[in-house]
Amino acid sequence: MPKIALVDDDRNILTSVSMTLEAEGYEVETYNDGQAAFDAFNKRLPDMAVLDIKMPRMDGMELLQKLRQKTAMPIIFLTSKDDEIDEVLGLRMGADDYVKKPFSQRLLVERIRALLRRQDAISTGEVATTEETKVMVRGALEMDPLRHAVTWKGNDVTLTVTEFLLLQALAQRPGFVKSRDQLMDVAYDDQVYVDDRTIDSHIKRLRKKMRTADDEFSAIETLYGIGYRYNEE
Repeated sequence: MPKIALVDDDRNILTSVSMTLEAEGYEVETYNDGQAAFDAFNKRLPDMAVLDIKMPRMDGMELLQKLRQKTAMPIIFLTSKDDEIDEVLGLRMGADDYVKKPFSQRLLVERIRALLRRQDAISTGEVATTEETKVMVRGALEMDPLRHAVTWKGNDVTLTVTEFLLLQALAQRPGFVKSRDQLMDVAYDDQVYVDDRTIDSHIKRLRKKMRTADDEFSAIETLYGIGYRYNEE
């Protein structure tokens, strides 16, 4: 039974969403501020977190930043209707997805289910064909889907579920271009809509993480108006 942490200072949201998730078979922990959630996560991490951005004591952005220093678990942001800047910042900092308030609880459940399904597929190796479950080596890059492990020039790089899937899709065929639509299909469930900016934000975050292992990393090339490709070094 996956454990989901729901962090929001709106008690009505905590109550209603937790009831919906529990009815779907999930175990739910609720917190009404970021600091309380972070203190609990230091003792035991959930399988996924759903975070509001604007909260007392520690907001969602700061909590995300702290969590990404220790875990790659899936994280969904809850954002206000017009907070596009917050959405982009959240994705660049490592969130896997976002849902705008006011939101359909059914939509939130579908996005949670999709992220957990993708994470489970990676961790168990049940991703597409047998070939895709093997350790993949592309120049200085090594990816192990069974362990959700990535190294670049021998240095470990911690990626989120979405970042791992995007890098895997690009590196599988070096030199071939993947459009943003193709990358959306790889990274997201059919029932989840994202726009071009979301993929761009994930790619920027992915590059930044790879450059922590090698500040000269340039294997992911942008072809403006077309998409991205991986160039084997």
